[in-house]
Amino acid sequence: MRVARLKESGKRACYHVMSRVVDRQMVLDHLEKEHFRKLMRQVAGFSGVRIMTYAILDNHFHILLEVPEPQALSDKDLIDRLLFLYPTDQVNRIAEWIKAARDAGEHDNAERIRERYTCRMHDLSEFVKTLKQRYTQWHNTRHNRKGTLWEERFKSVLLEPTRARKGQSENALLTIAAYIDLNAVRGGIVKDPKEYRYCGYGEACGGSKDARAGISSIFAHYGADQKHWSAASALYRKQLYCYGEEREGKAGFSRELVQAVLSGEGKLSVADALHCRVRYFSDGVALGSKAFVEDVFTRNREQFGLKRRTGARPLRKTETETLCTMRDLRRDVIHLPQAA
Repeated sequence: MRVARLKESGKRACYHVMSRVVDRQMVLDHLEKEHFRKLMRQVAGFSGVRIMTYAILDNHFHILLEVPEPQALSDKDLIDRLLFLYPTDQVNRIAEWIKAARDAGEHDNAERIRERYTCRMHDLSEFVKTLKQRYTQWHNTRHNRKGTLWEERFKSVLLEPTRARKGQSENALLTIAAYIDLNAVRGGIVKDPKEYRYCGYGEACGGSKDARAGISSIFAHYGADQKHWSAASALYRKQLYCYGEEREGKAGFSRELVQAVLSGEGKLSVADALHCRVRYFSDGVALGSKAFVEDVFTRNREQFGLKRRTGARPLRKTETETLCTMRDLRRDVIHLPQAA
């Protein structure tokens, strides 16, 4: 018997979404996960939803997201959203059609054109549908296969987005977020969630602004002013270690390690912070002085986009800001890590 999917209508809502590959086949390798992550960000930009955190595993994914209250979009806002998901030339044609209809006074026609796209925004089901369909098309092309990739229905849980009621010891968003980011630890893939690049916390520790904003937004739901990642990350790391303490039959952190993290107020050491940035930004690329990285960039210019004018990017937020890396390659890694 199917369980009814609960969705809020016309108001802001938060959800935990999960979906598995058919027959639970382990088919998502490093390249697959990286493509899924990039596509997830693109669909979120188009849909207007906020990704708070996520985890992409070998045969399933988890996403904690916020669907905002539907809002009216200007023609310009709509075009900006379309650019997340569609080629520039196609978006330009759509913009021309809307403008031509407006100029001719055919506003009803312009709205019909807009409705083809706005009907898929600010909606949980449309977000997941678009993400899974587009990913399946890419995956099937890559592997020369046909048919569905995912189990028929995705699972979703509607979450309380505000402070827990008096007497409750846990908050829904923080609890689910920690559960999601600890998946790789529970599965024995890594010992620390910051080391798993295909989860929100790992991406945030690597320096991604989107990932950091997503995790920070969780605390904003509880009235906390967490505009700066350093404060939100310390609070969240303590939450992760408290929630992830090893229990009977489950992998996790030792009590001694949990206490060490709590004693350190959840802050990463400079060495750990630098490790995250090097691992995530420059895996297989280049790290060194500005002159060194620029020289590598010049000698390998053909491997980078035409808009890229310089190669060196300083490793900020650490005590070693004289070091540089080719930071932009966090989006398109040249050398992918070998499967464990």
